Amino acid sequence: MNQFDVAIIGSGPGGYVGAIRCAQLGMKTVLIEKEPTLGGTCLNVGCIPSKSLLDSSHHYETATKDFKTHGIDVAGAIEVNFPQMIARKREVVSTTIKGIDFLMDKNKITVLRGLGSFEDATHIKISGEDAQTIEAKNTIIATGSTPGSLPFIDLDKERIITSTEALELSEIPKHLVVIGGGVIGLELGQVYRRLGAEVSVIEYADRISPVLDAALSKELMKVMKKQGVKFHLSHQVTAVERNGDTVTVTANNKKGEALTFEGDYCLVSVGRRPYTNGLNAEAAGITLNDRGQVEVNEKLQTTATNIYAIGDVVRGAMLAHKAEEEGVLVAEFLAGQKPHIDYNLIPNVIYTWPEVASVGKTEEELKESAVPFKKGQFPMRALGRSRASMDTDGFVKILAHAETDEILGVHMIGARAADLITEAVTAMEFRASAEDLARMSHAHPTYAEAVKEAALAATEDRALHM
Repeated sequence: MNQFDVAIIGSGPGGYVGAIRCAQLGMKTVLIEKEPTLGGTCLNVGCIPSKSLLDSSHHYETATKDFKTHGIDVAGAIEVNFPQMIARKREVVSTTIKGIDFLMDKNKITVLRGLGSFEDATHIKISGEDAQTIEAKNTIIATGSTPGSLPFIDLDKERIITSTEALELSEIPKHLVVIGGGVIGLELGQVYRRLGAEVSVIEYADRISPVLDAALSKELMKVMKKQGVKFHLSHQVTAVERNGDTVTVTANNKKGEALTFEGDYCLVSVGRRPYTNGLNAEAAGITLNDRGQVEVNEKLQTTATNIYAIGDVVRGAMLAHKAEEEGVLVAEFLAGQKPHIDYNLIPNVIYTWPEVASVGKTEEELKESAVPFKKGQFPMRALGRSRASMDTDGFVKILAHAETDEILGVHMIGARAADLITEAVTAMEFRASAEDLARMSHAHPTYAEAVKEAALAATEDRALHM
């Protein structure tokens, strides 16, 4: 029987990064994966392929709407080659998978293909290509999540689809009805809207992405409505039915009136749920909560003390970078180190255009907690760099403690916000004040100047260019 210091079940960002860190720290490590390729949801049917389609569709939109203004004349009509767009997406995924394979070989990590199932706390049975039973001193569960749905929806994965199928369509929808105004629905809705589809987003809450600072939700919806996406907020979906190539969605508005929406595709994006199928957690003494999550302590240790769990299968935001940090944290705990994660400082990003990014507390959370705060906000349209690139939508908002000036939250929507948010994370990790950020030199002209100006605005209303 093969014996290992650490077995990791699941090869998504949390799993494979955790495996690398364990190997770096001298542990004999095995990575168990039931799918044909490594990388999990993020790499295969999530983060990476969706960003590929977002970038491709953004290039098309720029070519059709902005080239002329930029002084670029293109002979003939600009057309979408959708099969090629999908083929490029597949190539990006394939190349990235090969990169993960390389890292496993480089770090001498054993990879076993098959479904990992606990026989007890130290033995894992693998069913599949590499069928065997192994012994592991410690195990990390990194089995991720799967698309959620509603009890009455029959996901046929042809016309009534999840994000997985939306990334592999054979045609551009005529009318895509999106159930759920969260990250997945907004990103994929924007992809197909750019390519010519009519897109209707039906959201149960009274605003899109309700976990965001309310100002971001409002601004993002305003921008996407300008782009042609239709929003139906405070609508409760009650039925989804398919008749041939037509899908009919029935929803009650806040007045209780039943409305119908007809499209040729319906994307169900109502969140994700932890995936523990086949894990046989009970045999190892692992407890799951009523949401299907693996119960863990502050060290991400389960009720079986030699077994840990990370990523989407435990509490907290379902973010690839959160899973990565947790994988490293567990590896370093096992090596006797004293790592830490500040969950308040894990950034959240929506990769629409403009991008949306945030870290720390929202304005609503600070009010609810009665924390005295001040804020500074600066519009992207006031930047020379934004005007030069024709990316003038959005703003940066900084929330700082009213008495100490410590930065408590940063919320932004605009070009390259996904990259800009790292400046805020860095500042907050070192408990910087708004004045600290305001006094830092920022290159001109850049989008990052909006961060400095927002910090100035939060510091005695000192913004220079507004």
